[in-house]
Amino acid sequence: MQLSDLTGRTALVTGATSGIGRAAARSLAELGASLVLVGRDRARGEAAVAEIREKTGNDDVSLMLADLSSQKRIRALADEFLASGRPLHVLLNNAGVVLQKRSETEDGLESTFAVNHLGYFLLTHLLLDRIRASAPARIVSVSSDAHHYAGGPLDFEDLQSEKGYFGMRVYGKSKLANILFTRELARRLEGSGVTANCLHPGFVGSNFATNNGVIAKAIMTLARPFNRSPERGARTAVYLCASPEVEGVTGSYFFDEKPKWPKSWAQSDEDARRLWEVSERLTGLAS
Repeated sequence: MQLSDLTGRTALVTGATSGIGRAAARSLAELGASLVLVGRDRARGEAAVAEIREKTGNDDVSLMLADLSSQKRIRALADEFLASGRPLHVLLNNAGVVLQKRSETEDGLESTFAVNHLGYFLLTHLLLDRIRASAPARIVSVSSDAHHYAGGPLDFEDLQSEKGYFGMRVYGKSKLANILFTRELARRLEGSGVTANCLHPGFVGSNFATNNGVIAKAIMTLARPFNRSPERGARTAVYLCASPEVEGVTGSYFFDEKPKWPKSWAQSDEDARRLWEVSERLTGLAS
């Protein structure tokens, strides 16, 4: 896998204190990036910063705190970054949740959809002018083959999963939304020097989904022999962030550093445009 030297280029990684995000952040630091980690917990975040600095020899690693289930906190995060005056060459949207019981955020939105899709959408939108000004730049979003679990096209009449809640189907719906978001974002960024791609990391062994009770924890434990390491799961994300092989490639879905066709219902331009418009309203961005 050929990767470029990122010295002098700024990368921001969400969900960067554990799992895929932490592994990807470490790899980007090894490539020389000026790195911003985003996490919810200060202690875990500071531990991640210290580890990455020590293991990579790159001291240009900093931490910003934000709970990406809160649109207020996302806006504060974006304001803090923009106030720094720094360019932004790489945005890696990685933070995510899978929840077996329905809950709502402080904004009154179903939590899985709010974090996994609207969090990506709002943060990207708020940073987009800075990303454009930093071109050539890349926006990479971690999706998943779990979009298969959506079972068909996005149900725009029940984006909040009020009619029925099954954890993996709702998670799949949010991952489908990631692909549709990437598709429309790439269309809107044509000719700007900014690319947008998304990826399936594989089934990764981390703490993801283990906070959903005994059954979920047992399933993850039984599956452990078949898991990928976070480092292997992060490879495609790092590839999309830093490889010259994908320079200019945009609007695509990748697995194992290769483009892959997602399910047919993730290829709808009409659904991608409609989701964008709905997401603008749900995040208060609609004019």
